[in-house]
Amino acid sequence: MKIAIIGLGYVGLPLAIRFVSVGVKVVGLDTDPEKVEMLGRGESYIRHIPSTEIRNLTESGSFEASTNFAKVEEVEAVLICVPTPLNVHREPDLSYVLKSGEAIAPFLGRTELADGSRESKDGMAQNRAKLVVLESTTYPGTTDTDLREVLEEGSGLVAGEGFHLAYSPEREDPGRKDHSVQTIPKVMGGFTEKCLERCKEVYSLAVDHIHPVASCRVAEATKLTENIFRSVNIALVNELKVVFQEMDIDIWDVVDAASTKPFGYMPFYPGPGLGGHCIPIDPFYLTWKAREYGKQTRFIELAGEVNTDMPNYVISRVAEALNEESKAIRGSRILLLGIAYKPGVDDDRESPSYVLMKSLEERGAEVSYNDPYVPVIRMTRKYSEYAGRKSVEISNNYDLILVCTHHPQYADFNFSDYEIPIVDTRSCLKRPGKRYVKA
Repeated sequence: MKIAIIGLGYVGLPLAIRFVSVGVKVVGLDTDPEKVEMLGRGESYIRHIPSTEIRNLTESGSFEASTNFAKVEEVEAVLICVPTPLNVHREPDLSYVLKSGEAIAPFLGRTELADGSRESKDGMAQNRAKLVVLESTTYPGTTDTDLREVLEEGSGLVAGEGFHLAYSPEREDPGRKDHSVQTIPKVMGGFTEKCLERCKEVYSLAVDHIHPVASCRVAEATKLTENIFRSVNIALVNELKVVFQEMDIDIWDVVDAASTKPFGYMPFYPGPGLGGHCIPIDPFYLTWKAREYGKQTRFIELAGEVNTDMPNYVISRVAEALNEESKAIRGSRILLLGIAYKPGVDDDRESPSYVLMKSLEERGAEVSYNDPYVPVIRMTRKYSEYAGRKSVEISNNYDLILVCTHHPQYADFNFSDYEIPIVDTRSCLKRPGKRYVKA
């Protein structure tokens, strides 16, 4: 089998590695020529995926990275793993998905042979229509309406007849060691029963556990529900953090104690705000779509408000810590620890660290950052002004240190001799220093 994977980022690249490992040929398609060139040289641009793994991938003879979407003619299945961000009005932006659909649509058909089978570009007889699977998180109805219409219009084919169509949400968690593409159960729904069967056939080659559902919309709703569950529970514990702080109660002690209950409780931990490409964004896809049906998602929106306000709470704790030193935020030199949104990875998508950096600088602070996983800040959609800024060494030559990401290097760092305030939003430091504040 030969498949194409569109989008070679945190989702698409691990997926390609897994399929190649089981003998499937993969064409990796991306609009970023720099990524394609790096893969061609056997270099990784994702820290938790070592370059040795990329070299094994490219030297296998079963992987090719390209910007040429016409190569879809050569494959049996196309898996779409592209971003689904929010636009400036915090509404769903499906442009990456729809542009991918437009790019592949002209290449979905195959030449009819005299015996009724179909011929691929290389002349091999095929009796199966191509499969297109969307993995990007989105609102229910995207696959069987928005994407289907683009594919049908561009190909002249009918979904479920000329090509198969399905949705199977990604469940990638960058840097995670205890679960992988192979072991995480794969939810999937098809446009038709035959579409679902074809989807199961393809993913069963690479994934241990398949969980089929009734439709594309059920699968889309499943992914949103998973992320909304996390968003709401994180909002709850963030709200409790603020309340318990006023009562001089440590929220982290409370969560650890509650975690000893073997039933009816699942620990969630507070932080400086939500990060990553899923939790800060995905709930609003459902909120937006629900309005089409005349429904409000008050619970989801309230959770979003609480989580979005967390950076403001952190700023207030920073101001309090500086005030104890008879200083103001304006004019203070602040070292921010951690640009990545989670520990042990270089993934800085939607990181609350950027919100905090911008907010502190708007208040007149001079902000530097340290992150062993992000030595140089890359270009981002929302904070392009920080592109090129470099990580600095940790030192006590600042007025305050703000811990934003619980990288293991910070947990083990010896701050015990530091006299300056250290504001820790993750309660992660083992040797925190003499003026330690949790936020």
